[in-house]
Amino acid sequence: MKKLLTFILLLSLVSFTPADNVISRFKPSAGYKHVAVAPSSFGAYLQGLQLLPAGTRTKTYTGSIARTDPYTAAVIDMSIGSQDLQQCADAVIRLHAEYLYQQKNYKAIAFNFTSGFKCDYIHYADGYRYADGHWVLKGKKDYSYPNFLRYMTLVFSYAGTLSLQKELQPVTNPADIKAGDVFIKGGSPGHCFIVMAVAENAAHKKQFLLAQSFMPAQNIQVLQNGSPWFSLGTTAEIPYGELVDAKYLKRF
Repeated sequence: MKKLLTFILLLSLVSFTPADNVISRFKPSAGYKHVAVAPSSFGAYLQGLQLLPAGTRTKTYTGSIARTDPYTAAVIDMSIGSQDLQQCADAVIRLHAEYLYQQKNYKAIAFNFTSGFKCDYIHYADGYRYADGHWVLKGKKDYSYPNFLRYMTLVFSYAGTLSLQKELQPVTNPADIKAGDVFIKGGSPGHCFIVMAVAENAAHKKQFLLAQSFMPAQNIQVLQNGSPWFSLGTTAEIPYGELVDAKYLKRF
């Protein structure tokens, strides 16, 4: 009986242990406080994502240590896939699509290929497949999560920073930076970072956490260089750190 009670107690502690996410793991700098996000928003989704245990190294889709590993503050617990596809823009696309899928807002899941073709999830889930620039009906309806991931693989194959940059809207007031915003510059290669959380001090200065994927495809990592907190107007000493600039700031 004593062993049973001990087991139940331990199980209850596990059940009520809060998820380890960017809000619980990364405390703001002295004098700063986390900026609250709206419930059910994209920012709330990002801040609720589970992190892998502290000390986990960033790995590529092949299982090797990623070249960006020295900049790892944390690794997000999300699959990479078995192909070299989920790179920088793809990771941002994946996060936003996962959020919309969780919300069952299927009609909003749509991304343009670099060619301009609109690849929407509804067509794919209804059995259509992309062929030579248009949809062709080839299967049955399937809104399951495994089929959603197959849709994601299709998007990753044909979209990138050039297409995503065109879809996002400029943030006209950088002081309004919020979780879910994206620093992006389209190119071959281009690059992008996504804002995971924002903190603010009494003078309304803001700091933020950034996450990225890279080439080759790798874990989505929360970044750091001495500190995980970045700010506008301060050089970000990370690869492509020059993109952490108000002129590259966009929003879904």
